Amino acid sequence: QVQLVESGGGLVQAGGSLRLSCAASGSIFGSNTMGWYRQAPGKQRELVASVTSGGSTALSDSVKDRFTISRDNAKKTVYLQMSSLKPEDTAVYYCRYWAITGPVRSNYWGRGTQVTVSS
Repeated sequence: QVQLVESGGGLVQAGGSLRLSCAASGSIFGSNTMGWYRQAPGKQRELVASVTSGGSTALSDSVKDRFTISRDNAKKTVYLQMSSLKPEDTAVYYCRYWAITGPVRSNYWGRGTQVTVSS
C-alpha cells in the first residue's frame, strides 16, 4: 500500500507561483514514477508532469516553460514548482504513484489539492 498526501495548493494571482508537495508513505521501492495530474471543471484529468525514481522528468507542452517537477527519494516526496501561473492552470492537482515490479502493477492516487489562479 502507498499513501499520497498533497499540499501547497491555494489561491494565487495570475503571474504568481506555488509549490505543490506530495508526500508518499508505505511500500515504495525499486523503479517507480510519480507525477502530477490536474482536472479542471468539465474537463478530463490530464498529466502535467512526471519524474521517475531515477530522476528522468517529463512535462506537458502547456507547462514545460513554467513548471518544474522534482523529487526527494529520501523523503519520498515529489514537488511541482509552478511559476507564471495562468487562470487556465486552475484545477484540482492530483499526485500519482505508479510502478511495475515483476508481475505486480501498482497505481495510487492522492486526494488532490485545489489550485485557483485569479486573473
